Amino acid sequence: MATKPPKGDPVQDAPQVTEPKRAAAGLTAIGHSLRMAHRQMGLKRTALTLLDVNQKDGFDCPGCAWPEPEHRHTAEFCENGAKAVAEEATLRRVTPEFFAAHPVADLAGRSGYWLGQQGRLTRPVYLPEGGDRYEPVTWERAFDIVAEEITALGSPDEALFYTSGRTSNEAAFLYQLFARELGTNNLPDCSNLCHESSGSALSETIGVGKGSVLLEDLYKSDLIIVAGQNPGTNHPRMLSALEKAKANGARIITVNPLPEAGLERFKNPQTPKGLATGTALTDLFLQIRLGGDQALFRILNKLIVDTPGAVDEDFVREHTHGYEEFAEAARAADWDATLAATGLTRDDIEQCLRMVLASKRVIVCWAMGLTQHKHSVPMIREIVNFLLLRGNIGRPGAGVCPVRGHSNVQGDRTMGIFERPAPEFLDALEKEFGFTPPREHGYDVVRAIRALRDGKAKVFFAMGGNFVAASPDTEVTEAAMRRARLTVHVSTKLNRSHAVTGARALILPTLGRTERDLQDGGEQFVTVEDSMGMVHASRGRLEPASGQLLSEPAIVCRLARRVLGADSKVPWEEFEKDYATIRDRIARVIPGFEDFNARVAHPGGFALPHAPRDERRFPTATGKANFTAAPVEYPELPEGRLLLQTLRSHDQYNTTIYGLDDRYRGIKNGRRVVFVNPQDARELGLADGSYVDLVSEWKGSGNGDDRDDRDDRDIIEERRAPGFRVVHYPTARGCAAAYYPETNVLVPLDATADTSNTPASKSVVVRLEQSAAD
Repeated sequence: MATKPPKGDPVQDAPQVTEPKRAAAGLTAIGHSLRMAHRQMGLKRTALTLLDVNQKDGFDCPGCAWPEPEHRHTAEFCENGAKAVAEEATLRRVTPEFFAAHPVADLAGRSGYWLGQQGRLTRPVYLPEGGDRYEPVTWERAFDIVAEEITALGSPDEALFYTSGRTSNEAAFLYQLFARELGTNNLPDCSNLCHESSGSALSETIGVGKGSVLLEDLYKSDLIIVAGQNPGTNHPRMLSALEKAKANGARIITVNPLPEAGLERFKNPQTPKGLATGTALTDLFLQIRLGGDQALFRILNKLIVDTPGAVDEDFVREHTHGYEEFAEAARAADWDATLAATGLTRDDIEQCLRMVLASKRVIVCWAMGLTQHKHSVPMIREIVNFLLLRGNIGRPGAGVCPVRGHSNVQGDRTMGIFERPAPEFLDALEKEFGFTPPREHGYDVVRAIRALRDGKAKVFFAMGGNFVAASPDTEVTEAAMRRARLTVHVSTKLNRSHAVTGARALILPTLGRTERDLQDGGEQFVTVEDSMGMVHASRGRLEPASGQLLSEPAIVCRLARRVLGADSKVPWEEFEKDYATIRDRIARVIPGFEDFNARVAHPGGFALPHAPRDERRFPTATGKANFTAAPVEYPELPEGRLLLQTLRSHDQYNTTIYGLDDRYRGIKNGRRVVFVNPQDARELGLADGSYVDLVSEWKGSGNGDDRDDRDDRDIIEERRAPGFRVVHYPTARGCAAAYYPETNVLVPLDATADTSNTPASKSVVVRLEQSAAD
């Protein structure tokens, strides 16, 4: 039997700390997965559900976007995938009686962990203006409330339509279609918070804002560089691919400020060797200073350019643009500045170079550790320079590999969830549906928060996600949300965003990935796109958690019919009945999806075209792959300060907190910890086990904030997160780390990456002050 949810929030004021682990997965991971699944689902449901995860005729894991291999294991899931499935397929239920007993003020005082543990939402609920708690509401009345507020707006641009990466292709296509027929491009999404920097850099340099490798390319690679990423926690099935690559002869370089257990040794629970000794993955660990990656790749590029015969001159001549300007900038790279920026030694870098020059096929993988800095876009462009120099794009076993987080975050963008849509996409929508989509760009996440704060946006509608907890500058974000006239969340479970409301609020419960989707046209399936551009079907098997749930496509269709009325040119009722009709329209609008229904019927799905990978064709402004020559940047650290990165614990997926432990880093029963290098801690007088407040310091630059035109670059803004236990930990010198969302309060809304506008959560200057209670 499943266990009951906790009645009270667990006390987290004395986390236990042990030595960090040196290996990931193994028997411990199996036991942990099964215990958490049993708690939520019970024994029988656990067995039936987990055996369907990531199978060709099953459902796509609602966790990460790592692709599935052609030949699947019976258990094709990881520990954190099992946790994600258990949270969704839980037998716990949130009923109207729960909301009657818990006013919104009470929910606002609870932790994200406690809220998530209460179980599945079972029916629509409404917080009326002036009310203190949610109350049951019919679906019809819920859609009326949304329509009332939207039709009362002075402009469609006063509405915001946010999307989480869990949303299916079909729902995402309908959602953007509704927003654009309404008349706005205000479609912020979770990509704005994570891989927007990757898309910006790759679109400019290779012409496609996605990775250029397939899973099979990792198996063919000679060298894989994993930078700014912790796959053991965030994409655990990636470890199996790295293990296979190692078995095929690949070497692995890890570039990260923290040593991570999964990249040290992987104990594959699917093999006898894995359960015994495991496989050492990393051949060279470069413990880089936060934000130093652009400097590292620039010096490597200098050394490649200066090495006779190292540059693939035929590839550069035939397929690239801008080489001479880039080469001049690369040759000017300075060793002293590089060592200061990276914290590495010259020997480290030269050893890395030798491995690069010995490798014909090179892949660079990265995640949030590279995308959430002020200079993230030029940092990723420098990685592209590195790969272009030796012809490592458009070659089997080589290329760029940005590893996406949520399971369909890449697919949502492909479907048109983007505040700055391409004119060609809007032209295709107009041709297919007969209305004129708006051309003015909309708001991304940061600009959406500003719009709410400044009264320029009044309705916030979220298709999944936990916007408040995922966004930066927590106090500013929450105050902005509370200025809205209406906040609406389509959700499967409770989260922090449901407790931070506008004047009116709705929670609309939806089907999960694990559940059967039965419409008037019969049983339906949806599709997703993984991190490597593979599109495949996802079919839930469980009975819905409640008869009151609607699917995401059904919610969008009914909302559109209610808001747009009989004048809409879109057949919303037809789309709700039969999702195949949605896919037929996608096939006519979005290149690469031709004959969508037939191709997705193939077990395992199909790969979307990728011109640089498939034919070494680069659809950029120059018609070639572009070298770039941006100045090298890295964060400057004042005396007595540390550079903080926000990160996840192992019992966490994005903002969803499964538990209070971080097993691999040696943390148990607590999340308010800050990891500090022991030598830095001694110099700052911080004993292991002492308690500090984290105080961020930021020289405000406005960075797109149009409140006024003052020059405030010399004003230091401070934000405080109190009560963190100091943990002496082998981080890079000058660098610290702590979990989000607890530390999002420290990240200024206006501290964002140039070009992409992604919050700079991986390079926050902080000072550590002794807590008053310590």
